[in-house]
Amino acid sequence: MYNILVCDDDKEIVKAIEIYLSDEGYNVLKAENGKKALDILKNNQVHLAILDIMMPEMDGMEVLEKIREKDSIPVIMLSAKSEDEDKINGLNLGADDYITKPFNSAELIARVNANIRRYTSLGTIENSKTTYKTGDLILNDDLKSVSANGKDIKLTATEYNILKFLLKNKGKVFSIEEIYKSVWNEECYGAENIIAVHIRHIREKIEINPKEPKYLKVIWGIGYKIENLDN
Repeated sequence: MYNILVCDDDKEIVKAIEIYLSDEGYNVLKAENGKKALDILKNNQVHLAILDIMMPEMDGMEVLEKIREKDSIPVIMLSAKSEDEDKINGLNLGADDYITKPFNSAELIARVNANIRRYTSLGTIENSKTTYKTGDLILNDDLKSVSANGKDIKLTATEYNILKFLLKNKGKVFSIEEIYKSVWNEECYGAENIIAVHIRHIREKIEINPKEPKYLKVIWGIGYKIENLDN
């Protein structure tokens, strides 16, 4: 059973999320503020966290920063605001996804399921060796490791899966919608910010000079690709 941490100072929202996720077979751990959320994370195995942005004592952004210092578990930001700035700030700090309140149960469950699948797939060791590479960029899917330019690279679960998808199809250009559908396994609704920020994070980690990328290229007006450097 997977443990989902839900942190929100609105008890009614927490209760509703608990009902939705419990019906899907998840175990829900509840916190009403950021400090309690960090205590739960310290003392329990948590597979995914849902964090409200606006909370007393310690807001969701601060909690996210603390999580990303040590952990790569998926984090979904939850906010009553729909402004792009809130979404982008959360993604920039390492969030994997976001949900805007009010939300429906189907959207919540779909996003939780998709993020759990991506995260737990990182712990699966396959029988046959599977390595994807281009130039000095290497992704070993048995070890769930990535290296670039001779250095080990630490990626979040979402970043890993985006990079893996593009590396498996190096040389091919994919639109934002195609990347989202392939990695999230669901229809793409307004995912431009999500993909763009994750792509930027990947570039910052794998490229020597992100402004002049060697591996991960943008094809303006079309999408993204991993350059095939092995031809």
